[in-house]
Amino acid sequence: MKDARKMAKLSAARHYLVRHALSAMCVAFFALHILNVISVPVLVSLENMTYDLRIRENAPETVDPRIVIVDIDEKSLAAEGRWPWSRKRMADLVSILFDEYGIGALGFDVVFAEPEMNSGLSILENLAKSSLREDERFLQHMPSLRKELSYDQAFADALGGKAVALGFYFKSGFESETGDKSSGAIPPPLLSRDDLLKRGKDNLGAFVQAGGFGGNLELLQRQAASGGFFDSPVDQDGVFRRQPLVQEYQGNLYPSLALSLVRMVVGQDAPVTFGLESITLGSLRIPVDRNYAVLVPFRGQQGSFPYVSATDVLQRRAKPEALTGTVVLVGTTAPGLMDMRSTPVQNIYPGVEVHANIISGIMDGRILTKPDYLPGVELLLLLATGLLLALALPRFSPIKTLLLTLFLLSALYLGALYAWQRGVAMPIASIGMLVLTMFVLHTSYGFFLESRGKRKISRVFGQYIPKELVEEMNASGREFTIGGESRQMTVLFSDVRGFTTISEGLKPEELTQLMNFFLTPMTQVIQKHRGTIDKYMGDAIMAFWGAPLDDPHHAENALRAGMEMIRTMAELDGQLKERGWPTLRIGVGLNSGTMNVGNMGSEFRMAYTVLGDAVNLGSRLESLTKQYGVNTLVGDATRRLAPGFAFREIDLVRVKGKDEPVAIFEPLGSLTEIDPATLEALDAYHRALALYRQQSWDEAESQFTTFAAREPERKIHGIYLERIRHFRAAPPGLAWDGVYTHTSK
Repeated sequence: MKDARKMAKLSAARHYLVRHALSAMCVAFFALHILNVISVPVLVSLENMTYDLRIRENAPETVDPRIVIVDIDEKSLAAEGRWPWSRKRMADLVSILFDEYGIGALGFDVVFAEPEMNSGLSILENLAKSSLREDERFLQHMPSLRKELSYDQAFADALGGKAVALGFYFKSGFESETGDKSSGAIPPPLLSRDDLLKRGKDNLGAFVQAGGFGGNLELLQRQAASGGFFDSPVDQDGVFRRQPLVQEYQGNLYPSLALSLVRMVVGQDAPVTFGLESITLGSLRIPVDRNYAVLVPFRGQQGSFPYVSATDVLQRRAKPEALTGTVVLVGTTAPGLMDMRSTPVQNIYPGVEVHANIISGIMDGRILTKPDYLPGVELLLLLATGLLLALALPRFSPIKTLLLTLFLLSALYLGALYAWQRGVAMPIASIGMLVLTMFVLHTSYGFFLESRGKRKISRVFGQYIPKELVEEMNASGREFTIGGESRQMTVLFSDVRGFTTISEGLKPEELTQLMNFFLTPMTQVIQKHRGTIDKYMGDAIMAFWGAPLDDPHHAENALRAGMEMIRTMAELDGQLKERGWPTLRIGVGLNSGTMNVGNMGSEFRMAYTVLGDAVNLGSRLESLTKQYGVNTLVGDATRRLAPGFAFREIDLVRVKGKDEPVAIFEPLGSLTEIDPATLEALDAYHRALALYRQQSWDEAESQFTTFAAREPERKIHGIYLERIRHFRAAPPGLAWDGVYTHTSK
């Protein structure tokens, strides 16, 4: 027993060790990804997906009226003509917005890189150089005509003295590897890197480096109050999630269009301070990453800001209350002008509204951050989660494993939402995938291990025990072994009375048919009561209870099986007569006690069987059934383990090969099924037996004589009457213990 338990513990320890090693490998894999030692594209994609989901779940889904988008939409293109419009028209737009609608600030999400070519100014200049170069009247009106036809100048004049930021774009370094291909003009920088060094800011993050720019006409940019770049990188999946607020070009720092407009709202003279994780603009603190980019705080899908068609402004149809005092962004949603982007909230999203979201988020303090310490926090959480799962999952049942996995995933997501509400975009993909991976790993490992164990159990024990018990063993999840071990068990022996005589009267094939006919229902009865068939010995059957599956009621189950075998044999009489076969009667012996059970035999043949003194006594009891004229005999240990049954004590005997006397009993049935008269007669019998053992021969003889007259078929009464007559003639003496010694098996 101890050896088997030790082997089971060693086997379990090996399985735990394997599962712990697999868990450690999983944790190491995800940890290396967090530490950027390796890059796992799937995890990057999953992180982006979870981020996008949180963006959508936490978006306010409200309209911010402080920022208005004047839209160059299809309606405007149909009314005002194709883009680009005349600079004269753009000058009108600026003047109307400021002078008539009273807006607070204006930003252009477009570039005015080319001079106006359709104003007629070039024709005027050609005339002045050709046929009209000597026409005094023409030359007299030339200055006024030149001014009227200089639409670029008109646009520049409209920009002068107003809070206008013109948009431009930077070219990345790799786009300008062959040289600076800049064009146009850009506004003055916020600061230079030298300025930062003078302020002691020599430990800042890495600014995005620009290799060139595409700016506006110098005339226009010089007149505008400010400017800002509107280009932005996209993630590997092509989705726009972040925007640099500052880029570096030739040692100078330039603001984005959104940051420039926020400066106009706060005040152009508001100090700008750069920190490791933030930019401070006046009283506003803007969280940034190490590249001084912000995560775009999307308010929702397109339409989170009021849209006013540009033609409605030019035609003065827009409502004044929708524009007065607002920050206006001029941009386009017309599909042909190609300013649509893929974002977490919508696949096709206007680029101009991205800038509006950033302005709104900065003004409201809704900018999320991913601080530099976040990977360290993520790594610690990953290690703690991995340790918990590595220790728990190998020991948990499948349902507990599932519940723990769901709990951890829920806690992870709720924790991420909690951090989100406090402005931190906590990464969760690596930890979440670790939980799912370890769930699948341990569940699969347990499944295959269990399947292998089930196949082993079925292969080893299927030939000994009923299918139902094999299924129960599989369901228990325990380790079963066929190695030898000691257990408290019950053994059953049965034998056909007079089988030698019966077999002599039958042909070999008839004898085979008879044995099959007899052994089949007997086996069914044994297996019905959870017994294990040990072997068939000709007409004899050996079975036991309590192994390989533990059975705390092994004695009761064996007793029920033995009594049902007797009843079943009686019920087979009719079928035996119909086939012309002799009537069969069996004797059954049962005994309980400590037995050694396991696969025993030789290198040529093995058998799962039981050995021990308790087994030998069970065999002796079956033999004694013939001598005492009873169908079933059980040992005292079996009687004590079946308190719900009534027993008739048959004798106190010393069987061959055993020195210690044993009490043997005939089972009569369940106490709930025996009538009171039978129980009363049983008590009278036991009193007579006590008189016999007290050597009260006369009283005992009187009682047994009465019993014999009442039940002449019961052999035990005659046995005791014969013994009484013997002991009268040859008294056993005062030291007699009432034991009868059997000298044969």
